[in-house]
Amino acid sequence: MSDATRRARARAYWRPNELRQWLGVAAAALFWGWLLFRWANDWLLDGAVISSGQPLIPASTFASVAESMAATADALGVLGWPLAQLGGLFSFLATGASALPALAQGAWLTVLLTVTSIVFGFVLAVPLAVMRVYGDRTAWLSLGYTELIRGTPLLAQLFVLYYGMGLSSWIRELPLVGVGFVPGQAVWIAIIGFTINGSAYQSEYIRAAIESVDSGQLTAARAVGMSKLTGIRYVVLPQGLRYAIPGWSNELVYLIKYSSLAAFITVPELFERADAIASETFEFTTMYALAALLYLGLVLSASKLMSVVEQRVAIPGLGNVEGREG
Repeated sequence: MSDATRRARARAYWRPNELRQWLGVAAAALFWGWLLFRWANDWLLDGAVISSGQPLIPASTFASVAESMAATADALGVLGWPLAQLGGLFSFLATGASALPALAQGAWLTVLLTVTSIVFGFVLAVPLAVMRVYGDRTAWLSLGYTELIRGTPLLAQLFVLYYGMGLSSWIRELPLVGVGFVPGQAVWIAIIGFTINGSAYQSEYIRAAIESVDSGQLTAARAVGMSKLTGIRYVVLPQGLRYAIPGWSNELVYLIKYSSLAAFITVPELFERADAIASETFEFTTMYALAALLYLGLVLSASKLMSVVEQRVAIPGLGNVEGREG
């Protein structure tokens, strides 16, 4: 095969990939640009650009186009079927436009729940994993915790925390809770529940990653004068945590979707907002479809972010992640 043929094939291969990358970047910029604008306009700027709760494009604009297309489609009869379908899309946009500002507010709480819970859960998961791998009696303590949490439904855990333990009334009495931008007690209980649940799953991902590190490296660390704890901290964990990123990414994706369970303890996150609007307007299909699209945007963004992180922190020469070979 000649060099010219190889170059032609390479160009033909890369052009679709480059196009997909640019389309992905454009979609992400549009999605997060809209979300950040809504959050800034409605809260930081107090509706200075667009009145809080008002859509960027009035719903009446989409509704008028949908009505025109529907009328034209009726006049064309069978030939108007494609136009009728397009009119249905504009009708969907008209219904969704008025709901998007409220869904954006719900998406803020979904992001808040996810980020805080995954971070706090990680802080708990690391010592749990170390206890499980290197502890004696503490290994049983870590095992009991993880099996108890993983063996019970997350929804049941949230109900116990919210209704069964009295945390709601106790957190409500704390200063500033529910005042201004500080979330109410239900949000804090959801964060506690997701943190506890996530820490158990994350600890298992991290434990498996730690066990994949050659045990001889800790022995070598002890041989040069490090204590066991210091060797774990500076030799084992920096490698093990890199190996745990794929599993940790899965937990992040799961948590974005599982955050919808917070609706059952009255947290007005994305799903709860969509469900409330659907109950008022009876547009259940439209509202749930919009919520699903927003969840999809959040999940794809999280997956791409963690993919970039994995490539940036990859250990050269180990694994098949792009960029490790250097």
